[in-house]
Amino acid sequence: MKVLLDDSDIIVLDKPVGLATANSPRGETSLYVELVSRFGAGCFVGVVSRLDKPVSGVVVFGKNKSAAASLAEQFRHRTVQKEYVAIIEKRFPSALGEWVTWRDLIHWDDASRRAVIEATRGQNSTQARSQKAGTNSGSAETSARVIKRAGEVSLVELLPKTGRRHQLRAQLAFRGCPIVGDRMYGSRTPLSFG
Repeated sequence: MKVLLDDSDIIVLDKPVGLATANSPRGETSLYVELVSRFGAGCFVGVVSRLDKPVSGVVVFGKNKSAAASLAEQFRHRTVQKEYVAIIEKRFPSALGEWVTWRDLIHWDDASRRAVIEATRGQNSTQARSQKAGTNSGSAETSARVIKRAGEVSLVELLPKTGRRHQLRAQLAFRGCPIVGDRMYGSRTPLSFG
């Protein structure tokens, strides 16, 4: 694990692809487990944000309750700006450099272990919300733009305003341009690192 910052309050890590941020349902290792092992029994490791297992990027953990609570509050009040870059299949449905904003109703489906878009702005979101009452549903907002195009793939920048589980993966797939290599959300292009 690559440490980007380590002080008395927080530790910031570069999470690699294929490693869960926190407790994996199958008991696999995670960044959380590795940190507890590194710091020793009785240490405090506060999970305040997560990245999906197939995603790489920067993750921050609180090293004490006060720091973790402060970070969690910043995420809850959306004072932290999250930025993602992804390679997607097909051409992104907007002009190069033009920002678009998606406002969707999304819910987590336990049976398929996927996020599902129920409605987008302009659709009957009240009806969709009532059909999914009692489930883990809510609004999902993301701004996105194309940075570069190459054939039938695009490099996109994504700025989520909300933090729903699998939000970006589901929003991109819903619009017909899944993340390259993300078979769970319909990608037909394998991802290779060689």
